Amino acid sequence: MKKNILLLSMLLGMLPAIAQNKKEVLKVLTLTNGYFMEKWPDTGKDIVLNKTWPSNIWTRAVYYEGLMAFYSISPKKEYYDYAVSWGEKHQWNLRSGITTRNADNQACGQTYVDLYLIDKKPERIANIKASIDSMLKTDKIDDWNWIDAIQMGMPLMAQLGKIYKDTTYFGRMHQMYNFTKYQHGGNGLYNTTEHLWWRDKDFVPPYKEPNGESCYWSRGNGWVLAALVRTMDQLPQTSPYYKDYLKDFKDMSAALLTLQRKDGFWNASLRDSTHFGGKELTGTSLFIYGMAWGIRKGYLNKSTYLPAVLKGWNALVKDCVHENGMLGFVQSTGKQPSDGQPVTYEKIPDFEDYGLGCFLLAGSEIYKLK
Repeated sequence: MKKNILLLSMLLGMLPAIAQNKKEVLKVLTLTNGYFMEKWPDTGKDIVLNKTWPSNIWTRAVYYEGLMAFYSISPKKEYYDYAVSWGEKHQWNLRSGITTRNADNQACGQTYVDLYLIDKKPERIANIKASIDSMLKTDKIDDWNWIDAIQMGMPLMAQLGKIYKDTTYFGRMHQMYNFTKYQHGGNGLYNTTEHLWWRDKDFVPPYKEPNGESCYWSRGNGWVLAALVRTMDQLPQTSPYYKDYLKDFKDMSAALLTLQRKDGFWNASLRDSTHFGGKELTGTSLFIYGMAWGIRKGYLNKSTYLPAVLKGWNALVKDCVHENGMLGFVQSTGKQPSDGQPVTYEKIPDFEDYGLGCFLLAGSEIYKLK
């Protein structure tokens, strides 16, 4: 009882702080986004690393998802223009064209659809719709064989289903989600007991972390949590699939809550703090994004989750944001905790875009809290 009273007192003390800090949230989002836009003024410029990548790959797509979330709370014309320029530079097309089934290539479509909904210009949605429609013409449902793909592809199908009032999209995405969840790798990539996901079949048991626990990669689980949020945002609550996604969202959130570090971050390896443990922005941002959304929608208990959400957000702002807007502690691209190490404040990751996208998603949801 005393503990409940203490939590309530803490919560009541936090509510004024949320209102007072909305300006600070906008300030830090403006700073970090401004750093990126200034560094990448040409939205169509290729990304040159060990090889050359077009700028409509998944990493950049995640940034624009974050930008559109930021635009929803700070509707500046320069943000809209920047996003439209990106679509136009790529002729609203996908990497590898409309025949691709790869969710990474289709991720750009989430922003194309968002921009279509603003101006209803059909060219913005034609190619991504054609790509998804070509998938629906087959019976193949095993494309999402790594959990990142759930975030890259599932919300897009939900968007199209909502726009065209066609439940075929909803049905197919549910089939694909369930195949990944229950069948990939033999028995699926979701641990129905621990409510966390293995990144792909390479990490299902008997694979273990050094401490003997399952390998649950932070960012990978963040992708799934974000996918559930973005999908439920589009899916009618009357859909027969909604309750399944909501249950997984609640179960994951409860599991993740217990794994938060004392400093507010989550480790790259969720159940082995000794295996590349430390501050990491992307997974932490995605968990904050998901939990803040859950609080706002009334799906997660505010007194239970808000302290963790604010602790995590404050940690990101305090420990990751440079004076010029660069973000530190971003794990580079990969598929497991060991990739892109070491993760430090000063280190620039291989791609700077997706980390900012995750941060903008988190901050935009923090801003919406009441």
